[in-house]
Amino acid sequence: MVDAWATPQQVIEVTGVTVDQQQLAQAQASIEMFSNRIYADTPRIRPRDVHWLGQAVAYQAAWEAGQYDLNTRLDANQVQQDGIVGNLNDRAMTLGPRAKQALQRVSWMRSRSLHVRSPFESGSGGGSVLSEASDEQQVWTPMGGDA
Repeated sequence: MVDAWATPQQVIEVTGVTVDQQQLAQAQASIEMFSNRIYADTPRIRPRDVHWLGQAVAYQAAWEAGQYDLNTRLDANQVQQDGIVGNLNDRAMTLGPRAKQALQRVSWMRSRSLHVRSPFESGSGGGSVLSEASDEQQVWTPMGGDA
């Protein structure tokens, strides 16, 4: 039995493709490499992330079963033939598209963007300083000239 986030039965249920233990082990190794997590860390991984890792392994196993000579491919990001150029991303020839989608749902693989408050947003939660509703919170000073 292979230590993997998915079983051969789960691969069948998710993808409809039958894989053996060796193919499952290869898919597990691929997902461990791309996710930067190993199966031994599973107890420390949140259940939601374990679910998506299992989906990634299942999709990767099905994808790899249909690939020819996956381990000896060239590392290319552009292929040209008969005047047609195909541009590939860095994982196009080594990671299945559905496995990539599943990995993007794992918490540590998502975007870590932060919301930075605009200088026009009030720190007190009162809304924008440009809003009429915040007029009472602003200090009034007359504009220009001698009166």
